Amino acid sequence: MSADNSGGNVSVPLRNLLNSIQCVRDRVRDRESNESDGAFNLSNFWDTLNQAVKAVSQEATKLSLAFSRPPLPSQQDGEKLAESILKSVLTLSTVYYWLPKSQGVSLRRQVRDATVQVLEGVTQLVEVILSSPLQSLSQEQLTSTGGVWSACDHFAQLPQDNKAAVLVVLSNQIGVVKDAIEEIEQALSEAQDPFSDVLDDDQQEPRGNQDTYWSEKDRRVIGPCQGLMKASAACLRKLTSAVKANGDVNTSQNLAQLDDLADITKEISPGVDDLALSLYPPMDYSGVESNASKLAALLKKVLEIIRSSHACGESQLTWVQFLDGAVDHNLQKAKDFIQQDS
Repeated sequence: MSADNSGGNVSVPLRNLLNSIQCVRDRVRDRESNESDGAFNLSNFWDTLNQAVKAVSQEATKLSLAFSRPPLPSQQDGEKLAESILKSVLTLSTVYYWLPKSQGVSLRRQVRDATVQVLEGVTQLVEVILSSPLQSLSQEQLTSTGGVWSACDHFAQLPQDNKAAVLVVLSNQIGVVKDAIEEIEQALSEAQDPFSDVLDDDQQEPRGNQDTYWSEKDRRVIGPCQGLMKASAACLRKLTSAVKANGDVNTSQNLAQLDDLADITKEISPGVDDLALSLYPPMDYSGVESNASKLAALLKKVLEIIRSSHACGESQLTWVQFLDGAVDHNLQKAKDFIQQDS
């Protein structure tokens, strides 16, 4: 038996609840938060938000328990459960809307994404309850309930201000760039033919098709491209240290500068990935040169924004200038190697 085909009409309030939560989720995902006309107390916001998240977690648990074993709740009890959980969901979304963009776009995005994850979790739980047999607590229902708990628990790890939110963005970028660099290094350190591990056991002779492995020229070109990728990683690491040391959230100008840094650095990992992918055989030199030029131009732009940011003090200027030169040097070397013998 499922909630949908039970003797009563308990599925009606559940279906109405599902529709309502989906609407709330879509509004949170797409709608801007409120602008604060007066002073905004970030500490009070977090206290209220955490209370709202805790309430959603508790209500989701009650709902799951109510449908974990027979008998089913009556339609009246189902309506009360649905009203209670919808009230907690609406409270959570309302508190999220309190957070103005003036507290930082990076912070607001991360709080919004976490809020949407909770609403997604509750949506999935209601869908599972509507579709699952009621003979026992299904694994799917247990998993969905755990998903709501996990999404709610994530709020404890959220950055508490825009500086911390920008550091989260930078940390994520560093991880992706580091992975791309390591993958290329590993491929280069392996056999001459990077596809040798997929040869048939009886096909031991090296293949004549050089489209499947790097030539000497390819490897020369890869060197300065690796240099650009490493400059990207160094830029992100140094910027992280600068934001930790000098990042300020006490003025609207400084908040906006931190958001600008977060937005521009989000473009670095896709640029590194594009360059890394173009290095694999068969190497298209024009594609490599295009991707190297794009990444170099992006890094120059990032360094210029860092240079004009409050996060860049006198002690940061040295590495900004060094990396600026390193970008030019590696791009020129890559172009020179590509043009050789062509």
